[in-house]
Amino acid sequence: MALVMEEALLLVKPGLSLSDLDQEIEKLILKNGGEPSFKTVADYHWASCLNINQGVVHGVPNDYRLQKNDLLSIDIGFFWQGFHNDMARTVIVGEGNPKLKKFLAVGEKTLKKAIKAARVGNRIGHLSAAIEKGLRDVGYSPVEILTGHGVGRKLHEEPQIPCLLWKGLKNTPEIKSGMALAIEVIYAQGSPDLVLGKDNWTIETEDGQLSGLFEDTVLVEGKKTLVLTELN
Repeated sequence: MALVMEEALLLVKPGLSLSDLDQEIEKLILKNGGEPSFKTVADYHWASCLNINQGVVHGVPNDYRLQKNDLLSIDIGFFWQGFHNDMARTVIVGEGNPKLKKFLAVGEKTLKKAIKAARVGNRIGHLSAAIEKGLRDVGYSPVEILTGHGVGRKLHEEPQIPCLLWKGLKNTPEIKSGMALAIEVIYAQGSPDLVLGKDNWTIETEDGQLSGLFEDTVLVEGKKTLVLTELN
């Protein structure tokens, strides 16, 4: 799974169309012995979700051509031997400026903090609290209505993993050995309010400000937490 993401990220450059990138991602998934998880979702016909700038999640690969300094989030699901993996990264097209790099560095760092909290004996709320604090401490907004999730034989399973702590920690599910979790850091530069795009799939920031998405699948096993989608 991580190999697919690594190779997909190498393809990103100005002028590349989202539809062409999606086709290449599907080839990479098949080449590595998997199937596109997202094609198991009803009425979704693409191997990836590709979001540009204010796009948050579920972006449909279309004929848009990448431009320098675009933010592109690549979200990929990989189905292999009866199980799903799910991962996402947001990158700058081209070199990018320091402000954009800082925005993405926060999301990446926050994901690592959330993964560190994913251990037996903790609760899902520990992950949510880590994500919320990591984002709010630097003035960014955790998205409120989208969540990470359990993952396994189905792409989306319980428990949901919000990007903020909605209720008391003790009211959130306990993390147990054997859990596979797709932990997602979903955030915005401005307001966390979202709208549905014209394609009826892409969810965007209502105020048009930038969004970031970082996701890894982890397996909690005894005293260990294995990152199944870890990039080199």
